[in-house]
Amino acid sequence: MRALAFAALLMAGTAHAAPRETTSFDSGWLFAKGDVKDAETPALADAAWQRVELPHDWAIAGPFDEKAAATGSGAFLPTGIAWYRKHLAMPAAWRGRRVFVEFDGVMERSGVWLNGMHLGYRPNGSLPLRYELTQFLRDGDNVLSVRADTASQPASRWYAGSGITRHVRLVVTDPVHLDADATVVRTTAITDASATVTVDTSILNQSTAPADARIAVDLVAPDGKVAAHGESAALSVPAGRASAGSVTLTVPRPRRWDIADPALYTARVRVLATDGGSLDDEQVRFGIRDATFKAATGFWLNGRNVKLKGVAIHADGGAFGNATPLAFYERRLRGLMALGVNAIRTAHNPFPPEFLDLCDRLGLIVMDEPFDMWTVGKNPQDYHLFFTDWSSIDARAFVRRDRNHPSVAIWSIGNEIHDTAYPIVTQSIIARLKAIFHEEDPTRPVTMALFRPNTTHDYQNGTADMLDVVGQNYRETELAKAHADMPSRIIIGTENSKNRESWLVVRDDPAYSGMFLWTGADYLGEADRIGWPAISNPSGLVDRIDAVKPIGWERQSWWSTKPMVRIARRVTKVVDVSEMPTMVGIAVPQPKGPGALADWSPADRAAHDETVEVYSNAPEVELLVDGRSLGRKPRNADDRARQWTVPFVPGTIRAVAYDGKTVVARDALTTAGVPAAVRLTPTQRTIGHGFDAVGFVEVAVVDAKGVVVPDAAPALTASVTHGTLAAFDNGSITDHTAFTSPTRKAQDGRALLMVRADAGTAPVAIRVTAPGLKPGTVTLTVTP
Repeated sequence: MRALAFAALLMAGTAHAAPRETTSFDSGWLFAKGDVKDAETPALADAAWQRVELPHDWAIAGPFDEKAAATGSGAFLPTGIAWYRKHLAMPAAWRGRRVFVEFDGVMERSGVWLNGMHLGYRPNGSLPLRYELTQFLRDGDNVLSVRADTASQPASRWYAGSGITRHVRLVVTDPVHLDADATVVRTTAITDASATVTVDTSILNQSTAPADARIAVDLVAPDGKVAAHGESAALSVPAGRASAGSVTLTVPRPRRWDIADPALYTARVRVLATDGGSLDDEQVRFGIRDATFKAATGFWLNGRNVKLKGVAIHADGGAFGNATPLAFYERRLRGLMALGVNAIRTAHNPFPPEFLDLCDRLGLIVMDEPFDMWTVGKNPQDYHLFFTDWSSIDARAFVRRDRNHPSVAIWSIGNEIHDTAYPIVTQSIIARLKAIFHEEDPTRPVTMALFRPNTTHDYQNGTADMLDVVGQNYRETELAKAHADMPSRIIIGTENSKNRESWLVVRDDPAYSGMFLWTGADYLGEADRIGWPAISNPSGLVDRIDAVKPIGWERQSWWSTKPMVRIARRVTKVVDVSEMPTMVGIAVPQPKGPGALADWSPADRAAHDETVEVYSNAPEVELLVDGRSLGRKPRNADDRARQWTVPFVPGTIRAVAYDGKTVVARDALTTAGVPAAVRLTPTQRTIGHGFDAVGFVEVAVVDAKGVVVPDAAPALTASVTHGTLAAFDNGSITDHTAFTSPTRKAQDGRALLMVRADAGTAPVAIRVTAPGLKPGTVTLTVTP
């Protein structure tokens, strides 16, 4: 009775309550692995439960197991059912308010309860969940329970994680408030002199009486000054209903969001009562920009033709699994950008919202994608089981969540969809999904990654031409021909191989909007075609710890606008696992890259010839061996790397890049001696607090002169003072050491240590030792 009476007070409403309160709900959770009986009931004792902080991916702790139900698709890591519980006290200030919990993602098939009352279920583990708690809250202690179920396997082609893998918030509002994800900010006209910005939103009235309100908007420029203010006409919102409102504003001299200048504005949106009191508010980041795709010339941004030089990546954070700190994403994206990457494809499910915030801030173009399959599955227990019932709901939630991000330039509604063998089914789904995307966001085009369209006749039966932009995976010449056959088609490479021939097709065809390489970074899972003991897919430009492979330097020589030069040895005997057919059950060597090694330390130190390959975007490159010039070579018109045959002699080889007489870049490789020391190099010298703040320290085994020893693989042991070891990785696709272990072998003489700071401001001291080697030490300053 007391709970019912209190709920009635909550729903009655009070005049002029404070605007919304949004607080992190990540701390103080309890966790139990297994399907705990009565876990949703508040009376269950907590003594046996483990205390955890969110985001939390329990599966990444391992162990790796050849017989894991997830198979190599899921990195041979565990899956199953787990429960989370959190106690919630009910403050008096919430009386007359509405209380919501927002999960950015629960992996997967989740159920949520408050005080034993079921709030909802969601099969998709990568989309947000929002549940109202108001009517089930009571005085004193409340218990929120979450069941995360990944027991049905295999359910994904890559590692997807298990648990509450993303952030959680508690939101408290007035009964009259902005509806969830209803606010959308659009630039409807733009010139150098001014931009017209329209803010549409919806006010929801959850009180028992009609309410009069209006919408007020301040647009805050990147410099923090208010650039425009506007208010809507008065809105009458019936009890229990929502009313839409709109405000149109003019921004003078707009600063456009661009790859080179990712300028962000903020829309401060308020709901005002008739007397001017504020009932609710929210802030929406957005960018003023003009992005379009054209059939003859591809992608245009702010009136400039831009070739999209993109990579597809999965959402996992390597050693962090799918509970990925923002600092990890930022380090990875900045590293890819340094290689000339200007676009990202979210393969093949919704990424965390903060990932898109980061792309907004860094100036990356995003192809945003929610589905890897439709009604035809790729694994027995994947999303195809839920697609018919849930895809419209999930698609709408996906677009509403992401449509304000200026980085998002195009939507993809599916990846290599096997339904295309059945055109009637495929075309009905395209029509349905496309209508949802256009209804929720009429400003961006829709594509999908067609799978072997010439086999299923997508260019002849009308399937391809239902798309705003025709996307195709691989077979670049087929897509070019599809445009040549029908020049009105806008085309884009949605997934592409890393060979030079693929690049040349895209480079030389102005109609090609761009390409997205498979893949930007090595990722956990999708290791079935290699087989145990492989746990990750090695197809990236960078490995799992973001060390650049020679194929990454090659791509940089084609894509980067900054002068660069890098040296590698062409080694034909090295196996490139990413290009191999299925080899289940066959042990294979650790891949070193596409037949190239970035060292001058061959195992055979006797006299022999080496093929030296130099990657550079400079007009000329000179190669020197121990100071002796082997001559200059010009850049090849077909972007082939420059090669020299060099008699091996221990020492140093150098590459000097020239633009005319000016030296624009240099690189050098020196023959390594025996291991002598451990060297630590931090990515940054400062570290903050919290889940998303991580310090990265590159670990290298070096000789007495500081040269990395590429075949060194000693056991490295890390200790951290005034901080914690968050993860320790070496990028190996066959190492089964737990990522939280303080001891891990070096791979190719390298590893990556990831740490978090303790509370307070004491510097984080890191020490890494190895048998017989001089230890490495480094200190990180802690910022409040």
